[in-house]
Amino acid sequence: MDEKITIIEGPPPVFEPVGDGWVQGLHESSILANVALTRLRTFNGSALVERCHRAWRNQQRIPLEYRSTDGLIQDVPIVAVRNVDTEDGQMLLLWVRLAEDTIEVETGFDDEADESDDDPDFPDNPL
Repeated sequence: MDEKITIIEGPPPVFEPVGDGWVQGLHESSILANVALTRLRTFNGSALVERCHRAWRNQQRIPLEYRSTDGLIQDVPIVAVRNVDTEDGQMLLLWVRLAEDTIEVETGFDDEADESDDDPDFPDNPL
């Protein structure tokens, strides 16, 4: 039976791009991909970590399964995992491999950023 970690309820996970150098060593693949971090609340973090370790020891893939915003079931391979105790309970940190075509980058500008034009400490030309 293939192992997987499934998000049963709640919104889809938020994937944060990770730029740390050690992360690049986590995914050896012929597929162009990036590693992202997601944080999930859990009641049994140590059991989920053990499930990942067991799958990897058996050279099996273990995906994170979730429903996307459009309601479709998606999965991404987990490449690293850590359980952390917080004041609000256990938090599972999952590093996952995202295919290059699934990554969306949000960019936006605050109206407050325009106020820096009048700031004498903010140079007109940063170069």
